[in-house]
Amino acid sequence: MNQIITRFPPSPSGYLHVGGARTALFNWLYARHMKGRFVLRIEDTDVARSSRESVDAIFEALEWLGIDWDEGPYYQSKRFHIYQEYIQRLIKTGHAYYCTCSPEQLEVMRAKALETGGKPKYDGTCRDKGLGKTPQAVVRFKAPLTGITVLTDTVKGNIVFQNDELDDFIIARSDGTPTYNFVVVIDDITMKINTIIRGDDHVMNTPKQMLLYQALDAPLPTYAHVPMVLGKDRSRLSKRHGATSVTAYRDMGFLPDAFINYLVRLGWSHGDQEFFTRDELITKFNLENIGRSAGVFDQEKLSALNADHIKATPPKKLAKSLIPFLKRHGIDAREGDFLEKVIKTLVIRSKTLEEMAGAATFYFSDTVIYEEKAASKFLKANTLEPLTKITAALETINCFTEANLEAAFKTVMEQTGLKLGKIAQPVRVALTGRTASPGIFEIAEIIGKDRVIARLKTAIHFIENLEVNE
Repeated sequence: MNQIITRFPPSPSGYLHVGGARTALFNWLYARHMKGRFVLRIEDTDVARSSRESVDAIFEALEWLGIDWDEGPYYQSKRFHIYQEYIQRLIKTGHAYYCTCSPEQLEVMRAKALETGGKPKYDGTCRDKGLGKTPQAVVRFKAPLTGITVLTDTVKGNIVFQNDELDDFIIARSDGTPTYNFVVVIDDITMKINTIIRGDDHVMNTPKQMLLYQALDAPLPTYAHVPMVLGKDRSRLSKRHGATSVTAYRDMGFLPDAFINYLVRLGWSHGDQEFFTRDELITKFNLENIGRSAGVFDQEKLSALNADHIKATPPKKLAKSLIPFLKRHGIDAREGDFLEKVIKTLVIRSKTLEEMAGAATFYFSDTVIYEEKAASKFLKANTLEPLTKITAALETINCFTEANLEAAFKTVMEQTGLKLGKIAQPVRVALTGRTASPGIFEIAEIIGKDRVIARLKTAIHFIENLEVNE
């Protein structure tokens, strides 16, 4: 069997969106699974809409996703000489011809076709005239007038197209620029692409492309047209459903492995398994298990899966990814033992890296900012005694371990007759400023004795000042 070669051909007219990322992922995974090659091609023939900024944004998104390529990036804008060569080949072999029909003539053709119940297509006026190249001439492909074209699709099965419903479509405009359906085929032939996985919005383009393959005596690739990605209301995914840019999800704190795990499940399955590592996806991905139903993008499900990936990722690996999010909160953190300990306390309750960074701020700040509701409930006169006693007890501890901390709390519980919660919650607010946090003993051990004592004393002064002001 020939080596599998897939491709991803984005148009650089904006960011890489969710649907495009899934297409890239499917092609990349299949190439990696089959030990084949993955080609990146930039389809930038639309000069007005293409930009260098968009190209860079696509590279940035693919890099974050961990989707690398074996060939390319190729740029269509630099391949016009190749397209011209193939246009002339089709003209010489009688598969294409020059057409000088004006826009007004084409409009009359369409109107007549509609009047008689036909399709508004080109009627072949110049098909057999043998015209030469002129400044206003376009080049049309001479499509078969009878018979059928059958698309054998790995996902959708056989799709039959009647050739008499196709017209002699343009492959080169009057200014010489080639059209989309033509350049795609030439690129795929010359780059030896033999497996095309793409959205099913391309199905209607496929018969035209297949006819071009046949005219050029080139073998047809394997086609797999995958259903579109929809929003929760089952309409096509768009900005009104939330972020559609891949890098927006990066900036929200999603892990790349979680994101590709979620993307691949929007249209592909392996039994009931939901959680996949990257290596598992490469091992198990195939074309046969791509579904026919559209995938529905649900950010809540993505968040839940991201939480699972956060839990499964070693703290040392998470640390590097978390640091930029901590920086947003004004924290200049460094990789190392302290940050890893902090992460261990937060992984169980973090859905994103942004959430984790927000929850981690109290570990690093010199000043604890109390949430208003937390302070009004737990930093008040009746908590002054337990806070004072626990501070004194903790000051006597030489080895600040969870076990020793717990023993100190038990001592204060016996002295005061209070349950753990009545002591721990005021301490929690004193140390974190919040009513919800990781376990109080593990927090205290990580923060360290000096900082814990300082924060407790600050909370005691806060309560005392309240009493004075009252």
